[in-house]
Amino acid sequence: MYGSLTKKLSVALIIQLLGAPGLLFAQQEGGVGGRPRTVQPELVTAAPVSRGEQMPDMTEPTIRVALATSVPSAVISTTGRLLNGRGGSPTMVALEAARVRIEPRRLSPRSFDSGQDGYQLALAGAATREEAEETGQEVKRLTGEGVQITFDSETKSWGLLVGKGLSQPEAEEMRARLEDSGLDASLVSQSTKARALNAQPATNSKGVRFASRPSYPSRELIARAAKANLFSSSAPVTFASDNETTAPVRYNDRPYRGRIEVFANTRGTLTVVNELGLEDYVRGVVANELSPYSFPALEAFKAQAIAARTYALKNRGQFMSQGFDLLPTTRSQVYRGLSSENPLATRAVDETRGLILSYAGEPINALYTSTCGGRTEHSENIFNEALPYLRGHECAADSSRAFTQFTLKTTREPADVREEKHVSLLREVALLAVENFGLLRTRVSDSWLAADAPVGEVRSWLASIARLARQTAPSVTEEVNRPPAFATALTTAVFGENRADTLLNTADVEYFLATRDATDVPAAHRASLAMLLRDGHLSVYPDATLRPREPLSRGRILRTISRLLESRNMLPLQKALTRPATGQQLILRSGRGKDLILRVSPEVFLFRQIGEGLYPVRSVVLVGGEPVVYHLNSTGEVDFLEVRPAPDGAAADRFSQYANWTKQMSLGAIQARLGRRAAGIGSIVNLRVAARGSSQRVTDLEIVGTHGTAHLRGGKIRSALGLREQLFVIERVYDDVGRVQALIFTGRGLGHGVGLCQVGAYGLARQGQTFEEILKTYYAGIELSRLY
Repeated sequence: MYGSLTKKLSVALIIQLLGAPGLLFAQQEGGVGGRPRTVQPELVTAAPVSRGEQMPDMTEPTIRVALATSVPSAVISTTGRLLNGRGGSPTMVALEAARVRIEPRRLSPRSFDSGQDGYQLALAGAATREEAEETGQEVKRLTGEGVQITFDSETKSWGLLVGKGLSQPEAEEMRARLEDSGLDASLVSQSTKARALNAQPATNSKGVRFASRPSYPSRELIARAAKANLFSSSAPVTFASDNETTAPVRYNDRPYRGRIEVFANTRGTLTVVNELGLEDYVRGVVANELSPYSFPALEAFKAQAIAARTYALKNRGQFMSQGFDLLPTTRSQVYRGLSSENPLATRAVDETRGLILSYAGEPINALYTSTCGGRTEHSENIFNEALPYLRGHECAADSSRAFTQFTLKTTREPADVREEKHVSLLREVALLAVENFGLLRTRVSDSWLAADAPVGEVRSWLASIARLARQTAPSVTEEVNRPPAFATALTTAVFGENRADTLLNTADVEYFLATRDATDVPAAHRASLAMLLRDGHLSVYPDATLRPREPLSRGRILRTISRLLESRNMLPLQKALTRPATGQQLILRSGRGKDLILRVSPEVFLFRQIGEGLYPVRSVVLVGGEPVVYHLNSTGEVDFLEVRPAPDGAAADRFSQYANWTKQMSLGAIQARLGRRAAGIGSIVNLRVAARGSSQRVTDLEIVGTHGTAHLRGGKIRSALGLREQLFVIERVYDDVGRVQALIFTGRGLGHGVGLCQVGAYGLARQGQTFEEILKTYYAGIELSRLY
């Protein structure tokens, strides 16, 4: 299945190196929610292998995940026995305490390097101070850093400065974290800011001297338990449990597999790293990247596991300069440790152990996105780097098999109807047929519907109505197929009496009976006709007449009967939303937590909305989410079914709540977000789409100002505007004089739109695709390779 075993020996040697503790790759900006990492030369040469075949003597790599990158203290604990090692020593010794608090302590005075002042982050402005304060609270929650509110007199907007004395890697990581949350941020050198804020560099307005950032303060770690010092160490400290299975090591009471390392970073705070095997790491990722409760499909989870494993392997060492490989957020992959693992996700990891995705013998940068909006995008249009395996693709199975298993069919021949005026009658006839109305043809035609209704048929139908209404069948005359007598007989069959005479007075009757030939209606039937007209059950002819002396057609009588019975809930129809159909079964959503499964009769009346009308069809596709109206026969089978299309369409990612979305933004809010990126063009008055990618995502957005234009390109469009995706169209809201006041963004999807679509993988799994088929849908030209 996965090809030959060529290059096996070279792969084995490289994987042995990959597992070596000291081997880290050069840091690159990347991540599932970030820019594709530049491919490193000969990172791994992965040979495709056959399913189930394992290469000999291969070692599973370890991954170092930064649980925290700047905390003042860390609590490490276990419910078992806590083990400790220092300075990279392989020897672990047991501690007397099972709960330890680690804090940094300065060993020597800070030395200063006047050449650097470090960095801060500047966020795009807000229209009001209140908006800036609200954003500041969110930024503080995301970063743990202090926030300073600023005002830009040029753009008339409020802004934020975040953090102090950040190293460039720290600032870049924090910027990416904010942008992943939809907040536009840029790096600002504090030395540049100091010169800009103060013409006299010695002091600022408060008399405080601006100083450069201290370089590499010398600190040691102090371990305390029960207020007593256990030990100190100037080297990194590692903790583990003597029984990882039953009593794993914990950081801030959250359990993790493997070990936890703590060390002082260049900012004088603590970095906490979880070091564990690649498979254990993937177990802690999969259930957090794809919800097993919302999207429970094993093949989708297998695809997610392989993508997560490949991404981790490709990006191992991404943050080498900071002492770890990956972050536990969308900047890399969402990882929450042992407590977040799930049986379905764990099974997917175990059943794909060691499998990765490769292209030309190397693991790919397996980017993935939450909801692609029906189509993925070429990588260069979002991340400015063309990768041959990250090509745009439809989020759907091949058209030949896309809907096969979701199709319900009927053996009933469709009606022989060609005239538009008769199409809507077919539903009414079908509803009466399933209620066992007599003398109805199995196949309806235009001529049969247009013909005058025979008195015998009308008498039979009135008897069926009385049976449904639990009334006595009315006595009728040979005039019963004409409007006046029919109206009186129908209301008597339904209500047991001619209620119109009681509920309508003479003025009411004259008011509602407003046809051109109303004077031709006999007095005994005027009230009944007026009531049927008032309630919309009986229709008049195009010339606004009733033609009371002429027989009614079958179609006109059957429509009136059906409308009245349905309005009185005498036709036991039920409404629901569907799940994807399977076999000849209708699966309905239930608010009680368990879906309702109904067998569909082979001779079911099937109707499908196309445009504005309902049309009889021989088959109907139910992909899930369709509003349906149905009727059950005496055996509990569905014998009537009308289907309206699901509003979210049929793309594989339709199950996501973000399949479609809308957001409106005022020009002031847009100015606040884009003002820094469009400096010099004056006030923003409009946005125009200048270019779209292969998936119709916006790849070049023109910003129109009062003094010129600017352009925003690539993946920054989404984060700069704070939108869920950049697969959108723009609608403009104008004021009374024709000026744009606001923009409405109507879009699809959530995320960057490149690589595997996570919710789409679930949709394809529901359609019967295997994990290999799913992965090859989203990654072009790849092979599955087993590393160990």
